[in-house]
Amino acid sequence: MEKLIALVDGSVYSQSVCDHAAWIAEKTGAQIELLHVLGRRQAGPVQSNLSGNITLGARTALLNELTELDAQRAQLSQKIGRAILDDAKARIEGRGITNVIPRLRSGDIVETVAESETDADLIIVGKRGEAADFAKLHLGSNLERIARSSTKPVFVTARAFKPIKRFMIAYDGGTSAMKAVDHVARSPLFSGLECSLLMVGAESEENLKRLSNAQATLEAGSFTVNANIAPGQAETVISNAVEEQGIDLLVMGAYGHSRIRSLIIGSTTSEMVRLCKIPVILFR
Repeated sequence: MEKLIALVDGSVYSQSVCDHAAWIAEKTGAQIELLHVLGRRQAGPVQSNLSGNITLGARTALLNELTELDAQRAQLSQKIGRAILDDAKARIEGRGITNVIPRLRSGDIVETVAESETDADLIIVGKRGEAADFAKLHLGSNLERIARSSTKPVFVTARAFKPIKRFMIAYDGGTSAMKAVDHVARSPLFSGLECSLLMVGAESEENLKRLSNAQATLEAGSFTVNANIAPGQAETVISNAVEEQGIDLLVMGAYGHSRIRSLIIGSTTSEMVRLCKIPVILFR
């Protein structure tokens, strides 16, 4: 892993993003790119409709005032953004990581991440954003958009960092889950951690074979694997196993259903990120 992108917005989750980024950089030697994105409303002018019974002179004066206010607001947003990046950089460097590059960008966050992730190996984002304290049962809208559009693994942080000793791979035999297993087997990020492999479904010959192949891949990467298959509803079985086994990090495939279906009825991925109080790494 050479580079990771850590998205910070000044919310309570930003500290967690920084702490997890530092932990990953410490284990992998990756460079951290701190990214704060100013939305178009923060960076650009407000469109105001001054038509109606306003005289020409008054309308001109109001437009001049609005233009000045827009410029002041944009400057303030820039200052706040730089302050957020400065604080985040200081927090990471306080954990002994020096290869940190802060970047302030303007525009749509998904488009900005897409442009920035070309040479990155991982995207780190908080489970919720600036409205975290007011929407405890909802995922951040930016997280959902980024997870659905990014081509790179997305590391979703919990509210606060805690040492990671055990991780679990929620395995369904699909393409994204197989990609996750292969990545884990080769990545220094997971070295030295305890590994669990869980498949939810019937103990059919096909499922047992898939689980065995995944276990063999992980064991080839020098992991001792606790592999299990269990019946039931995926969300319930996985969340219970995470709790019972004291798992610190969940690894799973992202959005196996079609995008339209996921938006309408949700998905196991969204539900697991919502339910789990631990970080989750999503693979496409």
